[in-house]
Amino acid sequence: MELTMWVPGLTCRHAVRVVSARLRDVPGVQSVEVDGPAGLVVVRGPVDTREVRAALVEAGYPPEFFSG
Repeated sequence: MELTMWVPGLTCRHAVRVVSARLRDVPGVQSVEVDGPAGLVVVRGPVDTREVRAALVEAGYPPEFFSG
């Protein structure tokens, strides 16, 4: 499964590191790609989208849009 999200607020390297680390901790995540300037996050693996969204919300970066 590939899940693409638009996550506003990824304007610095710290935000990208936080989001990447939180998403890697979600069960089933095999890879994470974060394009900070574009605000795009791609997660690959057999994941539960609710857990992915919860991880982003807990990190302080709630996603605006999900696709996948």
